[in-house]
Amino acid sequence: MARVARNNLPILGCLGLLVGTSVAFVLKQNAPGIRNSAFASTSQLYTTKKTLGLLTFDLDDSLYPIAPVLEEANAAFKRAMARFGYDDGNIQPQDIVDTARQIREEYPPEEAAVLTHTEIRTLAIRRKMEEFILKKKLQETADSWATQQEDLSPIVVNFAKKWAKEAVSPNVVQAVLNAWEMERHHAAERHLYPEMISALQEIKRNHPDVIIGAVTDGRANPMFMTFTLAPYFDFCLSWEDDQASRRKFFQDLGSAGGKEDLKWIYDAALEKYQELSAAKMALSNQLEPNPNKIWIHCGDDLAYDVGGSAQSGAKTIFLELAEKYGQTARQRVDQPNVQPSWSTTPKEELEKRRSMNEVARNQVDATVNYLSRLPEAIQDIIDKENERLLSSGSGRSATKEEASA
Repeated sequence: MARVARNNLPILGCLGLLVGTSVAFVLKQNAPGIRNSAFASTSQLYTTKKTLGLLTFDLDDSLYPIAPVLEEANAAFKRAMARFGYDDGNIQPQDIVDTARQIREEYPPEEAAVLTHTEIRTLAIRRKMEEFILKKKLQETADSWATQQEDLSPIVVNFAKKWAKEAVSPNVVQAVLNAWEMERHHAAERHLYPEMISALQEIKRNHPDVIIGAVTDGRANPMFMTFTLAPYFDFCLSWEDDQASRRKFFQDLGSAGGKEDLKWIYDAALEKYQELSAAKMALSNQLEPNPNKIWIHCGDDLAYDVGGSAQSGAKTIFLELAEKYGQTARQRVDQPNVQPSWSTTPKEELEKRRSMNEVARNQVDATVNYLSRLPEAIQDIIDKENERLLSSGSGRSATKEEASA
């Protein structure tokens, strides 16, 4: 008997290798669990009940009010300018916004639209520095020549402008921008909507395996908000991370016959989820992913949050919050004649977004007016999906024999 067992060891080894290879192949092929809108699986598990796999959020005016956050970041811009010697008492916090808006207006509409928030703020900071140096240089020249600034010749003025451009250090521009961005994150933590943390805690309790991410068109990142949001988020994606796709989107948005498509950024979020989900499976020795996962995206923008994520297969929650939350971003589209003081969005883009909003209204799965109701809204979407499965006859549990077959 022992001889038979020893003689069969090579065969058993080959079988083990074959099984191991098959398992690896299954993991590679099925690691995501969610793929676009195909949330159902062809493989049978013990149950086909839907659960929450991926939850993504917009940030500005979704988790905190953007207006006071930007006001405090702009105040940090003024302090940083003074720290580097660029404030003679005339620099104002709002200058970074007004200058950014002015720069956008100087570009052709199709070029202005593709400038990122980071690019436009960098240009605004540099311009304010150049203006400060130019003013100082012209005054020094006028004083040394015992004349008035307005009496200086165009040749002298043009030379001073060139000198001012060259005198601005890119490192100092970046330092001021860094100060602005750092204060933006600190301010976001200070102004975080009161119910947000308790809502995230409840979501984590109800859905312990959920992966939570952020999708934003700027540089805000919850992973940098270490005292509030960071413990609850697994990743953050910015539109600015993929400049080519972002540029194409805004070019399409600005063209008459353009077919604007935000699917690229939400597909990227889905791919990130797949990577993290596969890593979780490997750590827990799970051989096959749960294919019955739901993806829900939450945001305050109909066109970009609801319409964009729905294109990639997400269920959507429209955060149309009550007045007490102080949302102002939606005013840009809903009330085009009353623009928030912080907005630099071109009018052409806002006009196009109004039509996109109308299309996106039909893609809203739930609307939340108070963030305390967010966990309930998420569960409602999951329950509706499971009811739909049961009514279609595909939601039954597989027997143990079927699952092991």
